[in-house]
Amino acid sequence: MIEFRNVSKVYNNGTEALHNVNLKVEKGEFVFIVGSSGAGKTTFLKLIMCEERPNSGQVIVDGIDVSRLRKGKIPYVRRKMGIVFQDFRLIDHMTVYDNVAFAMRVVGASPRTIKKRVPYILSLVGLQHKAKHYPSELSGGERQRVGLARALVNNPAMIIADEPTGNIDPALSFEIVDLLSEINRRGTTVLMVTHEHSLVKHFHKRIIQIHSGEVVADTATIHEKTASPQAAEPTRPMASAEGPREPEDDEYVQYEEDYHTMGVEEDEPGQTSAVTPVPYEEYDEEYDEEYGEEEEEVAPAIDLSQTAELIAQEVLQKKALEASEEREGRR
Repeated sequence: MIEFRNVSKVYNNGTEALHNVNLKVEKGEFVFIVGSSGAGKTTFLKLIMCEERPNSGQVIVDGIDVSRLRKGKIPYVRRKMGIVFQDFRLIDHMTVYDNVAFAMRVVGASPRTIKKRVPYILSLVGLQHKAKHYPSELSGGERQRVGLARALVNNPAMIIADEPTGNIDPALSFEIVDLLSEINRRGTTVLMVTHEHSLVKHFHKRIIQIHSGEVVADTATIHEKTASPQAAEPTRPMASAEGPREPEDDEYVQYEEDYHTMGVEEDEPGQTSAVTPVPYEEYDEEYDEEYGEEEEEVAPAIDLSQTAELIAQEVLQKKALEASEEREGRR
């Protein structure tokens, strides 16, 4: 799904954000990207989203080399991605429903498709009862779930979440990651940047640690380089588009060891299970008047619980009635 081949990125101010990065994320994986501020995590995501281009190496996304992709082709690659932002980025004057529907309108989805898809996605994140509310009427956790619904609504191949729990209550962070895990279980690849090591330790997923622009630990490749940032000799400025930064205390040094020794832990406070989505059909009547056009009439389906004998009797009775009406017409 995603592959970095000898990728390096140097900004105009001379800061080397990434240095000779090689890694691969398979389709359907859930990966935590961790590291201190300025380590290169944001640059890593920007290269995947085609917001930046590498100075050297190749970035492969779903079989496409996006390293030198023409600008006109970038929107088509981005349609395969759903982005979840730390600061939500909702449109204040739009309802929850319309914030999610907007993502479908910009890619040309039909009103009928939007009317079917949006309520279903809102049910997936547990917000079907908030469809007519505005962002200002929601809690931080609810607004982030709207952002997650918007990222999901076009059925992307991957979800990229950049610090999605950074602006919500810590107790709700587990709920958001639990929803992402449920989405991942349904086959969507998930990349999540986070500073919250409690989340990383609780959800047993693959962990990639970036320090000074290099991948220094990856739980998918235990035999590869796992040296701690403290032991490494810093030979370049800390990765940052704004300029060099001093490294912070690294909270992730022990993840590689913990990943293989952690047992089953008790649920963290505030963790909730993902909401079971409600079938499309249960929303039709509720949303017909408010959103979209009326449904076309559909012929009633045959009740398959009926026996063949009952069906045969109905057919014979119908034919007898038609024959009688035809005789009456001839008279």
